Amino acid sequence: MKARIAKLVLEDGTVYPGRGFGAPGERFGEVVFNTSMMGYQEILTDPSYKGQIVTMTYPLIGNYGVNREDVESRKIFLEGFVVKELSRIASNFRAEQVLPGYLAENGIVGIEGIDTRALTRHIRLAGAMKGVISTKDLDDSSLIRKAKASPGLVGLDLVKEVASPEPYSWSEEGKYRVAVLDCGVKYNILRCLQEHGCRVFVLPARSTAEEILEKKPDGVLLSNGPGDPEGVPYVAETVKKLLGRLPIFGICLGQQILGLALGGKTYKLKFGHHGGNHPVKDVRSGRILITAQNHGFCVPRVLRGYRFPAGGKGRNHPPEPERSIPGGIPA
Repeated sequence: MKARIAKLVLEDGTVYPGRGFGAPGERFGEVVFNTSMMGYQEILTDPSYKGQIVTMTYPLIGNYGVNREDVESRKIFLEGFVVKELSRIASNFRAEQVLPGYLAENGIVGIEGIDTRALTRHIRLAGAMKGVISTKDLDDSSLIRKAKASPGLVGLDLVKEVASPEPYSWSEEGKYRVAVLDCGVKYNILRCLQEHGCRVFVLPARSTAEEILEKKPDGVLLSNGPGDPEGVPYVAETVKKLLGRLPIFGICLGQQILGLALGGKTYKLKFGHHGGNHPVKDVRSGRILITAQNHGFCVPRVLRGYRFPAGGKGRNHPPEPERSIPGGIPA
């Protein structure tokens, strides 16, 4: 097949020419990088990437194909996919399809053949920024204007784009009843709850506190999800009404929403944490764990002398603290 010319253009005017794969077209999103060496199918189907164009830092992607077992949601939600080298051959006994065809079927625009090391370094220094992948408009000036005019993430409700519109039961048996408030939940979270002996039922993000309590759960999980936690105030209001009435825990966006419900604030990280090799230190025990993370917003640590960032578009990065303090608490 003849390769399609494609371009990835950032809002600051940086242009990366390459070759298109997957679906033709033009897609906009915040350009971020993911440092995982494997798991590209799980990344593609993670609803938390809605509104983002994901760059893989590992240079060869697609070599083990895709399969039905490793999907994390009902479809691909990210806006675009960027790789250094795309493998069109799948070598794995579980492979059912090659990556280019999978993206094409799901309407996802991909680009290969660009220097992802240079792109990653640029984002690391300048911060995540809006961008566009296009196989139809190849004019640099036009694409820069479009990237600048695209909406970005701050203040948007992307949860409504990914959450299930209807409640459903994931597992019928188990000792504990867990209500999952779906802001874009990954299937593996539901699998883990089931494996730990939980009866799991999933409720839409707009469910009220009364609707959740009617299910008589033993606890509530606030799921992961995409975008700005302050863009979904209705979820935080629901959580406020549940505080003190049920055990509540959150993952990713859910943890940030819990912070808002408890009176905290959030701010946008410079380039986020996206990948499978982030070291995290337990400051009490000194133990260090290597973790998988995916979030672009943060709940600051509340310490005396710290000024919370203001809301709205000015939340792109936190202000300087009045005195030196440790960093924020990532979701």
